Amino acid sequence: MTKILLVDAYDSFVHIIDQYLRTLGATTEVVRSHTRSPRELAAGRPDAVVLGPGPGHPAASGHVELVRRFAGRVPVLGVCLGHQAIALAFGGRVEVAGHLMHGRTSPVRHDGRGLFRGLGNSTVATRYHSLIVSRPLPDELEETASAADDGYVMGLRHRTLPVEGVQFHPESITTEGGLQLFENFLSAGGISPGAEPQAQRAAPAAAGFGA
Repeated sequence: MTKILLVDAYDSFVHIIDQYLRTLGATTEVVRSHTRSPRELAAGRPDAVVLGPGPGHPAASGHVELVRRFAGRVPVLGVCLGHQAIALAFGGRVEVAGHLMHGRTSPVRHDGRGLFRGLGNSTVATRYHSLIVSRPLPDELEETASAADDGYVMGLRHRTLPVEGVQFHPESITTEGGLQLFENFLSAGGISPGAEPQAQRAAPAAAGFGA
C-alpha cells in the first residue's frame, strides 16, 4: 500500500489532509517538523511526501531541507508553507504580501495540468497566508496558478521533477476540488494507492482551514 509522509508544521488542520489521503487509499505517517532528521525520514522509504501548512517563515520550518532531500526521489507536494519552502529550496524568494489572507476565498486561474487536471479553467480556493512566493520564479520552477483577484502566485511546479506546491489550502471545505487535487498529486507521481472509484466516495467532512 502507498505510504505518504505527511510533515506537520504545527498546523491545526493537518489532520484533514491526513483524512483526504486516507480517503484516497494511502497509508500515512504524520511527523512533526524538526522531530526527525531528513535522513531519518528518508530511511522510512515513503512513496511520496506532503509538506503541510503552518505558521512562521518557511526558512525556519524544516521544510526546505526536506524538499532538497526528497525532490527527485519521490513526488513532493507543498501546501501553503510547504509551497513557499519549495520556492526557497530551488533558489526562489518569499516576501510579505500586500494584505493578509486569513480564511478568505479567491478565484484561482490555473493551467489545467498536474494538480489541476480535471478542475476546469479555474477554481475557488481558501487562502490563509501573509507571505507569498515572489516573481520571477527560479528557472527550474514554473507558475501553475494565480489568484484572479490580486494576481499572487497560487501554484508552482518543478519543470522536470514531480514536485508541486499550492499557496492555498486544498483541505479546506471551502476550496473547490480539494480532494481531486490530492488525487491528481498521487496519480501524476505514478502512485496508485488503490482507492475506490471517485464516484463512490466523498470528501471527509471537514470545516475550516489550516492556521
